[in-house]
Amino acid sequence: MLVLGIESSCDETGVALFDQAENRLLAHTLHTQMAMHADYGGVVPELASRDHIRRLVPLTEECLQAAGKSYDAIDAIGYTQGPGLGGALLAGAAFANALGFALDKPVIAVHHLEGHLLSPFLSESAIRFPFVALLVSGGHTQLMAVRAVGEYELLGESVDDAAGEAFDKTAKLLGLPYPGGAKLSQLAEQGEAGRFDLPRPMLHSGDLNMSFSGLKTAVLTEVNRLRATHGDTLPESLRNDLCRAFQDAVVDVLFTKARAALHSTGLKQLVVAGGVGANRALRARLKTLPAEVYFPTAEWCTDNGAMIAYAAAQRLAQAQPAGGFTVKPRWAL
Repeated sequence: MLVLGIESSCDETGVALFDQAENRLLAHTLHTQMAMHADYGGVVPELASRDHIRRLVPLTEECLQAAGKSYDAIDAIGYTQGPGLGGALLAGAAFANALGFALDKPVIAVHHLEGHLLSPFLSESAIRFPFVALLVSGGHTQLMAVRAVGEYELLGESVDDAAGEAFDKTAKLLGLPYPGGAKLSQLAEQGEAGRFDLPRPMLHSGDLNMSFSGLKTAVLTEVNRLRATHGDTLPESLRNDLCRAFQDAVVDVLFTKARAALHSTGLKQLVVAGGVGANRALRARLKTLPAEVYFPTAEWCTDNGAMIAYAAAQRLAQAQPAGGFTVKPRWAL
């Protein structure tokens, strides 16, 4: 059974074709709107929606051509139902349901976060249920106990900014161009550890929740203090050291909470998913945990159609009902 996956929750349009019988990805295509939104310093929802509409048909045809398949070969279609930007989700939902109607094929509504949670299976066959998942993306930072497809227990989450959101907002405070999170991480690798003492919010809260808003505010306080001495443009060395201090603080919190989650559940596997999962400092630190730690390859860390196709295929394997033409911009997993 061939499952077409469509992702359009924010600023990436992703399409992929997954072979359920052979358990392998046949092809995938992806377009990022990063350059389009750069001039505005963030994602503009209306522009994102319009761009998804322009891209979906060409990307689908490119994906099918790369797989050597035609529309008639598609057996089912999965699409991101939520959470995400309402208009962007509607673009993908409309296309998926129209295609399903035209082909007389089932359409599977997929939770975006479930796609991320299952994405490491695309590149790592050794993962087995149950495991602890650390989901770290631009919109979500959560620890989950994943016992099977569809069986997820929320252990803890950020009570304010997600880790990826904090990276991007902090980068903006430092004058880095959008999207700045990845650039901040690069500069952090050139910084010296220990030059700035930043807080680790909720590190000893006694639960598995996290907070990154206060850390962002602490960086702003340091930036204002430094600018009073050095002017609006910070010396590169100080900027890099501040990037390093911020990244070290985030990594400390994520590491400590992940370790506590493994201890409290008694599980021995940690699976990391989401865009921040590509951060090299975080990966290096998590690898020191007394557990089997798995990461998706870099191409599956950001939003993509492959994770939606895979999640939809797993839902079909369990004979779970198909979805309808609805979107859920806010949707708890």
